Order: sequence, then structure tokens, then C-alpha cells
Amino acid sequence: MFVENNRVNTHFFSTIMEVKRDIYLKKLIASKQNGMIKIVTGMRRCGKSYLLFNLFCNYLKETGVDDSHIIQVDLEDRRNKSLRDPDALLEYIDGRMTDDEMYYILLDEVQHVKEFEDVLNSYLKIKNADVYVTGSNSKFLSKDVITEFRGRGDEIKVAPLCFCEFMSVYKGSREQGLEEYMTYGGLPGVVAIADETKKMEYLNSLFEKVYLTDIKDRYKIKNDSDLAELIDVVASSVGGLINPTKIENTFASVKHSKISYNTIKSYLDILQDVFLIEKSIRYDIKGRKYIDTPAKYYFSDIGLRNARINFRQYEVTHLMENLIYNELRVRGLAVDVGVVVINTKDENGVSQRKQLEVDFVCNQGSKRYYIQSALRLPTEEKREQELRSLKKIDDSFLKFVITEDPIKRYHDDNGIVFMNIYEFLIDRDSLRV
Repeated sequence: MFVENNRVNTHFFSTIMEVKRDIYLKKLIASKQNGMIKIVTGMRRCGKSYLLFNLFCNYLKETGVDDSHIIQVDLEDRRNKSLRDPDALLEYIDGRMTDDEMYYILLDEVQHVKEFEDVLNSYLKIKNADVYVTGSNSKFLSKDVITEFRGRGDEIKVAPLCFCEFMSVYKGSREQGLEEYMTYGGLPGVVAIADETKKMEYLNSLFEKVYLTDIKDRYKIKNDSDLAELIDVVASSVGGLINPTKIENTFASVKHSKISYNTIKSYLDILQDVFLIEKSIRYDIKGRKYIDTPAKYYFSDIGLRNARINFRQYEVTHLMENLIYNELRVRGLAVDVGVVVINTKDENGVSQRKQLEVDFVCNQGSKRYYIQSALRLPTEEKREQELRSLKKIDDSFLKFVITEDPIKRYHDDNGIVFMNIYEFLIDRDSLRV
């Protein structure tokens, strides 16, 4: 069962904590020798380097690639400082390539190399060179990949540990594990810490000394009090709609700040660029159109969200919604917030239009799923409240209600599938017929 506060029992993790990260490893394997530069992105400390230098490198060796044909350079290591010079790095790599067999070039924190774009592009036309790189958020983001490589870069986004990955090294029950995960999140460095006070300190330190520093350095933000305040607003509003215009008015009236709508929107974009949050736009299901404002924002790691507000607000309903959103994104689904517009009459018989919300409209190719997050369904009234929007959708796509209630999966008379949160999170094929 979920708890209503942040005090949870911390259980020991496996002595040798190695999470397989098969989701991303399979993507790297599938992209082998595709003629593009494989670029591993994601928030700092989410496991990019471990994925590339440990898991992928071990895979190459297990499939028969000789050590001499795997060229690894950790450019964050000061011992390799000389290789941060682009010509020195090119000379080093070229010197290791002594035959016509395939070479796998793995470069960690490539942003330390001046003119790294030219270095990477230099290997695109070399048939026996397959290049894989990681880069930090402050200088190497998704939009940088699009700008610098123009279709020649294959981006693989890595997220913090999902719940299933987390449980692969957690030694408590799934209920205890979910309490832990909902409080401290899935960053590998946090998962490896047993003491909950140290977990909190680690998360707070990451936010202040790593993520915010990255943002300030990249975007030259000097007066960061408004940015910090905006992050607090987003953290406190998980599961709720955020309107930049209303935030601008609130800042003006409460803080007497002159921060503009455009600056607020820019800050929200920056937080997305560095993978701290993701934006989910509202979609009018019947009208088949997007509604850009207001929108919802979800934290890529729940632990960071909780740390930002000092673990004060532990609203399980909203955290569960954030958790489900993150899991859907890990599975490769595009996720919007659904809106169903209906015409009704009030008690005086006056016609009015109402907007009913569907938590998530998920698309993947030709597949679509409608998903409602409902922590508990204790009464028939609560059940009908959660189902109302789903019942108003008249297409044939699958509809789901995910709940914490201890139920076995079943379909109701409307064809709506009810499932327990644990089945959804642990069974990767849970969105099936």
C-alpha cells in the first residue's frame, strides 16, 4: 500500500547492484553499424556512461568483438585531458585502427572536446568506424543533436530507472519498493544509498550543484531567484494544469516580480531541454486538435521533484499520475492529456459546455490507448466519476483504469480494462487486449 507521508523503511539492495537497462541496451544494439553517430542523452546521473562503457561494451565482448577493436575514451577523466584537443583525439583514434575490421568508438562526455562535431563527423564516411558518444546536459542536448548533426545523429534518450529496473535490485516487497521509489525516485546513485537522510542530501545536492549549475552555465542566467521559484511552482503542481500567464500574474502580485510571460515560457523550455521535466499538451479527443495552453508538466524523476519541495508535499494521487506518465514514456509512447468536450444543461435548463479530462492519451504508431489514473475506487460514485470521460469517447481504442486497489485485471461492461498499478508497472506488455 502507498503511504501518505515520506517516512518509509529503506531496505537493502543487492550487494552488487547492476541494473541491466535492457530497454536502452537493445536500442544501442539495434543501431549498430547504421552509418550514424549514436548519441546517448538524458539527465545527469541517470546512467548514460554505465550503459555505454559497461553494459554495451560487455555486450560487444560477449559477441566476439576483440578488446583492441573497442576504443574507449572517458573525456571527463583528467588523465585524458590531452585528448580534449580535437586533433589529438583524432590522432589517438586513428592510431588504434590498424586493420579493416569494424571498430567501435565509445566517447564519454564528448562536449569536453573543442569542435567535437567535426571530430564525430570525420568518422561518418569511414566504413569500419561505428561511433557512440554521451554528453552532459549543459552543452549537449536534444536540440544540439538536431542542429549539429542534421540527420546524421541517432539519439537514444536514457531515463532514470523505471520501477521494474528498480525492483531488479531491491530486496523488499513490491509494496515497500513502490513506497521507496515514490519517495526517492530512480536515479542510480540514489538507489545505491541505504540511508534515507543521505538519499535526501544527495538529491538536494544534485539539484543545486549539478542541474541548476548546468542551466546557469549554459543559458547565462545571473538572477536565478525567479527560476528557482518557477521550479517550485512546477514541483508543487504535478498533475495540475500550468498556465504561464497566470504564473506571470502571480509573480507580479505576490513577489512583485517583473518576470514576463516569455521568460516564464523560456524557463519551462529550458527545464525540458535538460530533461528535468516533460510537457504534456492537452488534446481535444472529439475535436481532434491540440490545446497548447494550459499544459501539464511531469518530473522525469519523482525523487528530484520531492527533494525540490523538501519532501513536504506527498500527494500520492499526483505522484502516481507522474509515475504512470514516466512509465508510458519509457515504453516509447507519445503521451498527451485528453479533453472530452460535452454539452449539458444546468439545473435551470441552460445549455453549457464542459470539459472532462482523460489523464493520458497515448499514441504509438497506429495504436492508441486512453488511460485514467485512479488511486482508489472505494465507492460506486468515485468509480463513475473516473469513468465518465472514458465513456464519452466513442472510438474503438483500448481504455484503461489503473488503480492502487488490490484487484485482478478485468473488463467491465463498457470494455474498459481495470488493472492494479503493480501489474501495469511490472508487466511490460500490460497494455494488451
